[in-house]
Amino acid sequence: MAEGGLSGGGMQAFDKPAAAAHVAVGFGDSAEARPLLGRGQVRHQRLRPALNAFAYPVFFVLLPMRALRRSPGLLCLARNRRGLLSFHDRDHGAGGGDALAWVEQLLAGHGIDDVDGEIWLQTFPRVLGYVFKPVSFWFGHRSDGSLRVVLAEVNNTFGERHVYLLEPAAGARELRWGEALAASKVFHVSPFCQVRGSYRFRFARVERDGGDGRRGERSQRMVARVEHHDDAGPLLLTSVSAELDELTAASARRALLAQPLLTLGVMWRIHWQALRLWRKRVPWVAKPHPPAQPVTRGRAAVPSDAPTP
Repeated sequence: MAEGGLSGGGMQAFDKPAAAAHVAVGFGDSAEARPLLGRGQVRHQRLRPALNAFAYPVFFVLLPMRALRRSPGLLCLARNRRGLLSFHDRDHGAGGGDALAWVEQLLAGHGIDDVDGEIWLQTFPRVLGYVFKPVSFWFGHRSDGSLRVVLAEVNNTFGERHVYLLEPAAGARELRWGEALAASKVFHVSPFCQVRGSYRFRFARVERDGGDGRRGERSQRMVARVEHHDDAGPLLLTSVSAELDELTAASARRALLAQPLLTLGVMWRIHWQALRLWRKRVPWVAKPHPPAQPVTRGRAAVPSDAPTP
């Protein structure tokens, strides 16, 4: 999109990718990684001391960051400039101009040197220049396609950010889709939750053959689930699930037309749900200081191939 963004070309303002040929959806593949669009639903349930649940539609982008480094023209959204939909590197990490370089430096700083395949980023795009990203997920793969690490990049409404670095269990080589990954909660997110207990993350992808049955044509559904547990057990259950499709100018237009206020709605709903919890007399928790370290490491609880007790 041209600088100045909202004038002129209307819905034609999405950039055209250099190669527009249709390819099968392939999240996790390194050879033919292309940007994807997820359209689905966020669900949230609080179990104590008052029940509070809601669900609403969302869309997000799933970006193969190393493929985009090699071929920037694959991305049909404005990058680091204004657009109806856009992606800005400074919305991630330390706020610099290259979010992928930040991730690579973070991994190297924690002794992880075998993420030599694709690194995918699941995140909300900016809509009309605005975004708030409660959580984004980075999926780091080896060159053989195995999932080596997941970064959960969490933002709060106070402008703070923290990363949970999730690795395989001791003795395991890779993360398995669907397994539980645990990390201690150290970062303040909600004034209605204390900074204690732990998170349990689960990531799943369900792959299906295309409707026409042609070999190689497939669709995928992505699910990310985060549970907050404290001393009394499960407290919060949150998930985002979506069908994945190739991110093109056409699919981006459809998503924007369906939810033109996506990111403004995220922030509005956060405050609306806070009001609901306050009216239900859920205790208010004062904001603590942020953790001294910007990264907290977590792991799968047991090796992926260990027998279930």
